[in-house]
Amino acid sequence: MFEPLNIALRVMLALIFLFAATKILTKRRLSNLTYYDYVAAALLGTIAGNLAFNVTIHILNFILALTLTTGIIVLVSYISLHYRPFRKFLAGEPTILIQNGKILETNLSKLNYTYDYLTQHLRQEKVFDISHVEFAVLEPSGELSVQLKSQNRPLTPQDLHVATQYEGLATELILDGQVLEQNLRRKGLSQEWLNRKLKEKEIEDVQEVAFAALATNGNLYVDLYRDWHQT
Repeated sequence: MFEPLNIALRVMLALIFLFAATKILTKRRLSNLTYYDYVAAALLGTIAGNLAFNVTIHILNFILALTLTTGIIVLVSYISLHYRPFRKFLAGEPTILIQNGKILETNLSKLNYTYDYLTQHLRQEKVFDISHVEFAVLEPSGELSVQLKSQNRPLTPQDLHVATQYEGLATELILDGQVLEQNLRRKGLSQEWLNRKLKEKEIEDVQEVAFAALATNGNLYVDLYRDWHQT
């Protein structure tokens, strides 16, 4: 039977409950998923998908299933947070793939991790020569952490004993063609100052600006909707 209103309601409820569950389970799961996180996300997605389209089962049953699943995930996460062996069982452990510049073939084999995949991940970390690597560790999230040999690490101002100034965060002044007046006031600046700075960059209308931010060193970064415009 064609039930457009019923399906529309179910889709809306599925989105609302899935969004709420995602918010409860914190942002960490969106960036660094472990084995357990993948299983939990897949289960929640399956239940939400069935809520949206399986009209043969009552809505309240799906809502109960989503609520219980979210509660169990939160409980398991809480237990794993306070009990390290359980956390290691759920999330797995980091695995060393390169140690003291030597590839550990045994660990690669255990993980079904090929040389091609290893070199690909190293390139993503801007490492194109394996001989430069001191350690490479595969994290439980699947990310590869790389430590270069001391002689291959980039120099920093600290290495050269050069003093640097605190940079801090830039302050947004224009967003989508609209001046953020509160941010201007917070920095002790005026609309006239902003207009003058824009004119120095040959920008006559603030609505041409997609984004503008003031760095702590006083430089004003401006990005226009028209990317070809020289700023």
